[in-house]
Amino acid sequence: MLYQKVWLITGTSSGFGRRLTGIALARGDRVIATARTLRNIENLPKHPNLHLMQLDINASTKEIKARIDHAARVWNGIDVLVNNAGYGLPALLEEGGASLMLRQFQTNVFGVVNACNAVLPHMRKKRSGTIVVIGSRSAWKPEIRGLGFYAASKAAVHTMSESLALELEPFNIRVLLVEPGSFRTEGILSHQWDCSNPIPDYDEQRADGRVNFYKPAGKQPGDPDKAMEIVVDVVKGEGCAAGREWPLYLVLGKDAEADIRNKCAKVLKHLDDWNDVVRGVDLV
Repeated sequence: MLYQKVWLITGTSSGFGRRLTGIALARGDRVIATARTLRNIENLPKHPNLHLMQLDINASTKEIKARIDHAARVWNGIDVLVNNAGYGLPALLEEGGASLMLRQFQTNVFGVVNACNAVLPHMRKKRSGTIVVIGSRSAWKPEIRGLGFYAASKAAVHTMSESLALELEPFNIRVLLVEPGSFRTEGILSHQWDCSNPIPDYDEQRADGRVNFYKPAGKQPGDPDKAMEIVVDVVKGEGCAAGREWPLYLVLGKDAEADIRNKCAKVLKHLDDWNDVVRGVDLV
């Protein structure tokens, strides 16, 4: 019998998380599907390899650890943690301020830190495991009005994932940073623009941003089912990933590719244009 991986996936009530749950089960693995509110996932199709669990990644470090310790006892360990739960809070940076940034980071960054740190003792004990972090191409293209808080949170988990990959390598624990472009998932643009602190100087930008921010809804080019099939392929070393070296980065979508290439070209152009300045500050 093939070895069954045990997946713990956060945010499975909709979107990538729900699809990933179904695909991992269909591929013969076991899944601990979690959501902030249990009733939001009770309609998942019944399956002997599916375990439902309430997990709020905004909870305290202690509570998250207790919940994940409980999850690890369901099937004697966790092989794959997927940090999928997250959301975006659209607002202009000065209007949203530090309070909105803290709210955004609490879920998208601190929640990921707590989930990883709760799972890692179980993985280190077995000297194996995979940490999947669902990032975003927004970390590469934050120049969209209203996207600053979300993009900053995704940039944070991107750099954190790179550091984590280095630290976990001695324990045979892998990190996969998924960087999807725009995908047609439910409720991806459902949060209302924060207008609690309107500053008159930004009236025009706010009005323009509120209109344009929601325009892509229902028109996103990415197929979320295809994307999550690839994530499972990579984690299991099957399909498109068979025989390939482990990728730290998994970029998904032509739009994500274009944005990343554009950002790299922009930074390289700066290094070329300002090369004398860049190199002119060294002691030798």
